[in-house]
Amino acid sequence: MSSCRQTAARMVAPGKGILAADESIGTMSSRLEKAGVEATAENRRIYRELLSATPGLADGASGIIFCDETLGQTFGDGSPFAQAVHALGILPGIKVDTGAKPCPGLPGETVTEGLDGLPGRLAHYAEVGASFAKWRAVITITDELPSAGAIRSNANALARYAAACQAAGIVPIVEPEVLMDGTHTIERCAEVTAAVHAAVREELALLNVDLAGIVLKPNMVVEGKDNPQVSTPEQVAEATVEVLRTWPEDLAGVAFLSGGQSPERATANLEAMQRHSTPWPLTFSFGRALVDPALAAWHGDPELVTAGQDALAERVAANAAAVRLRGELQPA
Repeated sequence: MSSCRQTAARMVAPGKGILAADESIGTMSSRLEKAGVEATAENRRIYRELLSATPGLADGASGIIFCDETLGQTFGDGSPFAQAVHALGILPGIKVDTGAKPCPGLPGETVTEGLDGLPGRLAHYAEVGASFAKWRAVITITDELPSAGAIRSNANALARYAAACQAAGIVPIVEPEVLMDGTHTIERCAEVTAAVHAAVREELALLNVDLAGIVLKPNMVVEGKDNPQVSTPEQVAEATVEVLRTWPEDLAGVAFLSGGQSPERATANLEAMQRHSTPWPLTFSFGRALVDPALAAWHGDPELVTAGQDALAERVAANAAAVRLRGELQPA
């Protein structure tokens, strides 16, 4: 278990975040096509290598989350992805859930699947060099939802996954995402996020998961994307940290997801978080907020690989700078 604690501490090291490049084959193919790139396994590989090999990425990124396809691929020089990023000073991670599926008995709600055969898969991922894993639970807000059943089902799955990871010597990223979809207020998001976190903590405790050996990847507490009243970074930070204060001090750290926010808004909210004193680091594990600018700049042109890497480096640097402000922004 000590190895998980050491790895988790490295994942949330000061001034660093985690790059999420773990889109499924379907999702990544769709994004490539929208950018004018043919959706082939080779183009997905080229794109992930473009991201991973960005010069200086290790200065602001402690790890990269991949999907199963990528972890089985190699860089252009033949180096397996896990070994290649290790050599660059970055920890390789792997998404291990198989997606959110309709939850029986709960119309309109989902439960994330992927527990069947998970210990064997984790053993394989550890063998090929993965240092950590990720599992995403998806919670929807409406006037009636989420139900207690959806919250509990997803919390239990997250805990079972986390326990299996630690048994395999892999750090689990625990991702309970309350979606931005809808018109709900920031107060409603806070209420739901708090209820979800309470259930997750309870389930983790029941399965003896070591909180010092996990990284929590929550949503920021924001209003629904269709709510016309947009909260300020200060409001988001205050509401988010208030929910997080219920987590024990031994939690390794918090790495926020961007959750569909614009790159600029996600960074501004992250920076505002640093004004709040917490016993654990508050950093980032962004996907779209980091990689979308890179994909747009590259759009499949071999002559624009550097442009894509520059776009990624700019976004990573902005977020790394935000979390590096933590010491000077916190009250004395």
